[in-house]
Amino acid sequence: MQDHVTPRRVVILGGGFAGLFAARALRQSPVAVTVVDRRAHHLFQPLLYQCASGILSEGQIAQPLRGVLRRHHNVKCVLAEATDVDAGARLVHARRPGGAMVQLPYDDLIVAVGMRQSYFGHDEFAAHAPGMKTLDDALDIRRRIYRAFEMAETAANDRERQQWLTFALVGGGPTGVELAGQIREIAGHTLDREFHRIESAKARVLLFEGSGAVLGAFGPKLAHRAARSLRHLGVELHLGRRVTGIDAHGLTVRDHDGRTTRFDARTVLWTAGVEAPPIAAALARATGAEQDRAGRILVEPDLTVPGHPEIRVTGDVMSLNRLPGLAEVAMQSGAYAGRSLRHAVEGRTKQQKPFTYLDIGSAAYIARGRAVVKAGPLHLSGFTGWLAWLFIHLAFLTGFRSRLGAVLGWSVAFATGSRRERAFTARGTDTSADRAPGPKPPPPPP
Repeated sequence: MQDHVTPRRVVILGGGFAGLFAARALRQSPVAVTVVDRRAHHLFQPLLYQCASGILSEGQIAQPLRGVLRRHHNVKCVLAEATDVDAGARLVHARRPGGAMVQLPYDDLIVAVGMRQSYFGHDEFAAHAPGMKTLDDALDIRRRIYRAFEMAETAANDRERQQWLTFALVGGGPTGVELAGQIREIAGHTLDREFHRIESAKARVLLFEGSGAVLGAFGPKLAHRAARSLRHLGVELHLGRRVTGIDAHGLTVRDHDGRTTRFDARTVLWTAGVEAPPIAAALARATGAEQDRAGRILVEPDLTVPGHPEIRVTGDVMSLNRLPGLAEVAMQSGAYAGRSLRHAVEGRTKQQKPFTYLDIGSAAYIARGRAVVKAGPLHLSGFTGWLAWLFIHLAFLTGFRSRLGAVLGWSVAFATGSRRERAFTARGTDTSADRAPGPKPPPPPP
C-alpha cells in the first residue's frame, strides 16, 4: 500500500515572462513543476536594446532561472529545447545541448515559448541583418554598432568610411525606434571626440517602416510625437518603404509606387516581424489546434487548446482577441494559467472566469528624457513619458540586483551620455563580407 501520492506533473515550456509567472503561481501547489528552456536564464526582453547599446550589461537584464526559482521547492529546471508533443501519450520530446533527446511526461502542459524573429520568407536576410530577440542577438548588435565606428576610423577612402557610418534599421515598432534613438545618442554623445579621423556625430541612422508611421500601435498622436523626436535627434525616417534585398554593403527598398532605391550601409539591423517557433506547429499537429498567420495557437477564453483542457498556451505564442505581443500580456496570461491550474488541483468547483487582459500601458524609450507611454486613455510623451517608462521598467525587472544595476547604469548614461558596457569581442568581425569589394589582384608572373 502506498504511503504517499505522486504529485501532479506540470511541464512549462519556456522560462520567459509567461513561463516564470505560471511557475510562481504554482509555488504553493501540490504539483511537480518542470520548466524547460533552451537557455538557462530568464531574459527581460524589453531592455535588450539597452544591452545592445551599452547602457546595461547582460547580467542586469538576464537572471539564472535556477536563481529566480530557487525558493520554489516544487520546481525543477531542464536545459533543453522542446521539439514535439505527443498529446495522446502526454509526452514532450526535447533536445538537450549536444543533441541527446529526452521525454518529459506531463499531466498538464503550459506552453510559453514566445516568438522568434521573422524575415517574412527571406531568411537569407538574417546573415546580414540580425534581429533582436535573444541575449546573443543583443551582444551581436553591440559588436556591430561599436565595430562600425572603429572600421570607419581606419577606412581606406571616404566612400567606405560613409558606408561604415551609416546604420539602417528595418521596422518602426518599439524596438526599431528605441535602437535608432540609441545609435544617434552613441554617435552624438558617447563617442564624441574619441576619434581622430571621423566625426561620429555625422553618422547617419536610417529607419525604414512599411506603413505610414512609426509606433503605429500607439495611435496617431503619440506616433507623430515619436517621429518628431526621432527627427530632432537626426534619425532619417523612410516611411512607406519595404525592404526587397539586403547584403553585406546595404539594402534595397521599394516604395508604394514600385520604385526601388539602393542605400549603402555596412550595419543593417532587423526589427520587423515575429513568428512562432517550430514547437507551435508541432503542437498544432498533435492537437488539431488552429494557427494564425504568424503561427500563434488559437486558444479558448480560458487559454486551453480546444479539445485539450490539460494544455494551456500563454504569452506571445497564444492567439486570443487580437492581444498584442507585450510583456504585460505574457505576465498576466502566465499567472492566469498557473492560478487556474492550481484551482483545479485544489478541487475548487467554481467555474474559472475567462482570461481578461488588464491594459497597463505600452512604452517606448526614444532618448534621454524622451519616451512615449500609452495606458488606456492616458497618453504621455517627453519627460513625463520618460518618468512613466522608468517606473514601469523598474517595477518589472526581476531581482533587487537587477534594479540597482539598472538604476546605476541609467544614472551614468542619462547624466553624462557615457556607456559603461561598450566592450565587444572580435568574434565574427573579420569576415570577407565586411571588406569592400576591390580590384582583383594581378595574376602571378609566369
